[in-house]
Amino acid sequence: MPAEPEGPVLPPEHPSRRGMFGAYGGSGDTSGYGRLVVRDTNPIRGESTPRPWADHLEQIGDDVSAALAAVDSSDDEAFEKVVADRGQLTFFVRREKLAEVARMFRDDPGLRFEMCVGLNGVHYPEETDRELHVVYQLLSITHNRRVNLEVVCPDADPHIPSVVSTYPSANWHERETYDFFGVIFDGHPALTRIEMPDDWPGHPQRKDYPLGGIPVEYKGATIAPPDERRAYN
Repeated sequence: MPAEPEGPVLPPEHPSRRGMFGAYGGSGDTSGYGRLVVRDTNPIRGESTPRPWADHLEQIGDDVSAALAAVDSSDDEAFEKVVADRGQLTFFVRREKLAEVARMFRDDPGLRFEMCVGLNGVHYPEETDRELHVVYQLLSITHNRRVNLEVVCPDADPHIPSVVSTYPSANWHERETYDFFGVIFDGHPALTRIEMPDDWPGHPQRKDYPLGGIPVEYKGATIAPPDERRAYN
């Protein structure tokens, strides 16, 4: 029987790891997954998916290109890349174009993505100058289809335009992403923490946040009188 490898197998074109959670022979792993090879096929780290795509995705791509042409813009100006994967399209929007692109996706008759059903942050600490991602899930009730918009920003400049003026449902989602990932949404009407206390240090869903040893900060807590509490206008 061949000896178990001493470390992860990392072909340059398809990074991979051996074993469950990186466990190898001799590590004490008894899960039975010691010879498992898991390949990293994450399309987010690659380039644009070349066309043609599946028929329903081709139609969305054509409609987006037509909408951009109608506002005297182009795919290259608006997007870094477009990824087709697992039956969905993800448009990587240049962050300075996000507000304009979001309005286009909502208002163009050929698109009509009336709803932003959610957005979430993602932290990729290994992506230099692109550590923070925000993913918007859009739904078109008119055309019964979905797309994702994704925007990236560096940890050193974590600013992204708010889309609340276009999609009011994004209000609390942007606050949550600010709270947990530290992304600052410029133009948000009330960008404050939504779950953690106002004075909580750090952003708990970032991958560089400690997993343990966080001091308990609620001992001796008091409720401020009404005239000293945070107000919302």
